[in-house]
Amino acid sequence: MFAVQVLLMPLALLALQASLCRGACVEVDSDTEAVENEGFKLGCISCKKRGEVAATATVDWYFKAQDETDYTHIYTYADESGEVFDDRFFGRLDWNGSKRTRDLQDGSIYLLNVTHNDTGTYRCFFSRNLIFNLRVEYEFQTITTKTVVLNVVPRRTRGLASIVAEVMMYVTIIGLQIWLVVEMIYCYRKIAAAGEEALRESA
Repeated sequence: MFAVQVLLMPLALLALQASLCRGACVEVDSDTEAVENEGFKLGCISCKKRGEVAATATVDWYFKAQDETDYTHIYTYADESGEVFDDRFFGRLDWNGSKRTRDLQDGSIYLLNVTHNDTGTYRCFFSRNLIFNLRVEYEFQTITTKTVVLNVVPRRTRGLASIVAEVMMYVTIIGLQIWLVVEMIYCYRKIAAAGEEALRESA
């Protein structure tokens, strides 16, 4: 029983430490191809360079259709609340970014029931106030812009890289299986030859 407790102690300590960990932020570009009548995530990630610095952020999204020349303000998220401004997106836009915090790093939104009219250019503006607590509190504002050029297609298409990767995966699997069979045959023959030689020596 004591041995089991000794083995479980490191796991318990690890579980306590894991709850204190924070996930890392990685800026990944958004996908750019949406399928008609399906949902689509418009990605917008802006990582804070200094994790120990307190900050607040707001996110604004703008849209310019293919036949338009100016951007239209379609969505804003601030103080843990989002608001849609454009009639074309009422009931179809939902917040898909950072939750339960004003220190936003993920400003993604989710577009429901994509139509061909949603094709165009989307711009995401990250407005972040960095709060430095020195002798006097000091705020510094930064603005980051991300652009997503969205193309809406009737059905999902596979890229060349995906097809090549799948073919290479099957080729690798088959190659490894052939190598395993060859190794088994080689080992079997070697063991059989050693057995025959041992029989001859004992005779």
